[in-house]
Amino acid sequence: MTTSTALLLADLTGVAVFAASGASAAVAKRLDLFGVVFVGVVAALGGGIFRDLVIDEVPPLAFADWRYAVTAAVTAAAVFRLHPQLARLRTTVLVLDAAGLGLFTVTGTLKALDAHVPAVGACMIGTLTAIGGGLGRDLLTGEIPVVLRREIYAVAALAGSIVVALLVAYGQVKAVPLIAAAIFVFVLRLVALRRRWSAPVATLRPPRTGTRGPQG
Repeated sequence: MTTSTALLLADLTGVAVFAASGASAAVAKRLDLFGVVFVGVVAALGGGIFRDLVIDEVPPLAFADWRYAVTAAVTAAAVFRLHPQLARLRTTVLVLDAAGLGLFTVTGTLKALDAHVPAVGACMIGTLTAIGGGLGRDLLTGEIPVVLRREIYAVAALAGSIVVALLVAYGQVKAVPLIAAAIFVFVLRLVALRRRWSAPVATLRPPRTGTRGPQG
């Protein structure tokens, strides 16, 4: 299997996983079939469209290759049809989202590096590719985006993109190391959820009362 074929398969797998994540979130909000498919497609393709536009690959693969849109739409429709069998949808969304985060982190960073984007920029693109779909899903379903909460989400994607950049720098552009990088992001995200790890937030101090004004 060539690198390009492996990258395509990883990309389509990420599309399917994020489509399932978006569709599950839409089902939990009791949207109709069109709404479920729409949210699933946005969640699946949003990050990749951003990535392709940034690296000047136009039209984006989501529009140029029918397999992307069809994979997203069919997966979302399948989730709508099978959702009674999907127990505990919230848990399902979180697990699928973590899997998509790992896959899109790897493919986004690799594609940026292949487009000769410097390592730092490639890591940024990989991170934004990974979080873009979840951002669109949360906005459409009326949730505060995960990336803006205290949870370890974008940090996990950034850590994974750095791992990918290091692997490429040392010539380890093979399936096993890259799969390991995706699994690293997936596990880091789930462990952070399990252990309730969070990024620091600013401490708001209440306004001081009873201050005395200037003496007249």
